[in-house]
Amino acid sequence: MELYTAIGYAGSILVAVSLSMKNVLKLRWINLFGAATFSLYGLLLHAYPVFLLNGYIAIIDVFFLYGIYKKKDCFSLVPVLNDSHLYLKKFIDFYRDDIKKFVPEFSVENLKNKKFFFVLRNLIPAGLFVYEEISESEIVVKLDYAIPDYRDYKNGKYVYSAQNNFLKKKGFKKLSTQSSVKAHVKYLLNIGYKKDEKGQNTFVKILN
Repeated sequence: MELYTAIGYAGSILVAVSLSMKNVLKLRWINLFGAATFSLYGLLLHAYPVFLLNGYIAIIDVFFLYGIYKKKDCFSLVPVLNDSHLYLKKFIDFYRDDIKKFVPEFSVENLKNKKFFFVLRNLIPAGLFVYEEISESEIVVKLDYAIPDYRDYKNGKYVYSAQNNFLKKKGFKKLSTQSSVKAHVKYLLNIGYKKDEKGQNTFVKILN
């Protein structure tokens, strides 16, 4: 019975944790594992209402996850021509605490030659891309931010695919950024940055 109890607790904890997720994708995955585990618990104890209910929830999670991964999003990059634009300021203020979790040093006031782009995903402002020009061939990416509901790498993959063409046309060949935040570093490596051994916490992406 101790094993059965452990399975029941594990399922309950996973379901509870899933409900605290802001990211819909993470919510669905964790809820799937929690519901499947709790369904197994019901089956082992012959508690068939528990088994059927949680099995049904697991099937619903699979259905929605399939839809999320099959959905083709429409992306676009929209330049912000004025860095004092009201919506830009409201966006940064609203997500300020979340931005600081990944880029603690980010501050609009400290930037020079800065360029802002909203990442629209199905016409929803899903992210903000900010860079600073430091030479005719190099920029420093100051912010590559995705809001919690769209933090699944799709934003970044689109930005760098589209931005490569855009930036290369402007003559830029090298992108660099800095980070010591574990989650942000993981993202940078996944999106194609390489650690620069010459600079502490510096990551570089060469535009080919």
